Amino acid sequence: MRVLMDAGPWLPVPPLGYGGLENVVATLTTALRERGHTVVLAASGDSPLAADGLVSAFPTGRFERLGLPYPQVVGDAHAHALAVADAVAAEPFDVVHTHLKVVGPAVLGALGPAAPPVLATLHWDLRRNVSFYERFDGRGRVFFAGVSDSQVVRGPDALRRQTLAAVPLADPVDGPPPLPREDRDDAVLVLARICELKGTDTAVRACAAAGVPVVLAGPVGPFAGPAALDAAVATPGHPGLGHPDVAWFLREVAPLLDGERARWVGSVAGAEKDALLRRARALLTPVRWDEPGGTAVCEALAAGTPVVATPRGCLPSLVDDGRTGLLAADEAGLATALRRVGTIDPEVCAAEARRRFAPAVMAAAYEELYAEVVARAATADPDLESVGSP
Repeated sequence: MRVLMDAGPWLPVPPLGYGGLENVVATLTTALRERGHTVVLAASGDSPLAADGLVSAFPTGRFERLGLPYPQVVGDAHAHALAVADAVAAEPFDVVHTHLKVVGPAVLGALGPAAPPVLATLHWDLRRNVSFYERFDGRGRVFFAGVSDSQVVRGPDALRRQTLAAVPLADPVDGPPPLPREDRDDAVLVLARICELKGTDTAVRACAAAGVPVVLAGPVGPFAGPAALDAAVATPGHPGLGHPDVAWFLREVAPLLDGERARWVGSVAGAEKDALLRRARALLTPVRWDEPGGTAVCEALAAGTPVVATPRGCLPSLVDDGRTGLLAADEAGLATALRRVGTIDPEVCAAEARRRFAPAVMAAAYEELYAEVVARAATADPDLESVGSP
């Protein structure tokens, strides 16, 4: 097939640090091309991923703008979507696979039957844009895929009727064999955007209660690491300090950090991220929301690193409690789990990741969905209100 893969304008593909969605797009694009498909990427112009073409509206990613008020940001998403629309008008594609929330399916759906059929992957909490999903009608040409069953069941009825399947996220699983427990560091890794919903403050306190060090790896709002945030704090009126995640971090997390037993290293990528994952005692994911996909969980298990998590959203489906990690509902339980995590075998974690989260598994699932989208669109009546039909 000839696929236009739309990652949105926010971060390069693959990202230089934080960017779960962009890592998924990079993994899927590479796997599809290895299976003989032609994949043109739509992303920021600085995306280094090997693909069969690049469509972009901006020379660099727009991630730093996401904390700005909505009227200042929405134009970026639409400018990118217009570049995608121009691309599908200029050359033939069998299917467009968009990962751009709301704007992607809305703009592509408005192009009508002259445009290729569309599959939109849902990466977020669907209740954030419930008014759109309650009303959107793909009219037999725009369909959806979730990233977990628990995510899809929380969506509005109209969205569920247009959702073909839930495809778990994947991560490259062909790295070196996992390190045995005795060769690992004592430190626990938190690999996520640092914010209230991710429970970063809970992670630091749980590690302190368990007597183990913790490393926080991820951005705070628009700031990739401590140096960037320190420079902003020293600059009166810096716009980034108005980001809600920044204010929360400075108030709730920064006072818990000592630079040794609890430290923030910022966004990590490449060899640095791989080393942190391979050597960590565990990945800690104490989320306060119903996590839709859990990219970091797949990455950790692929490295043979067990996962300690709260049992919300997709996490119970990704973590086999007692076998590839431990689930606990509160801070005290997480601390207890961190003391027990040495009972989890890294080899079992890595084997489970190879079985469930290999790129080829995700690519094969999307191949089937692309074929289904194309077949359904070929028989769709453009005047049929598909959402309201049985």
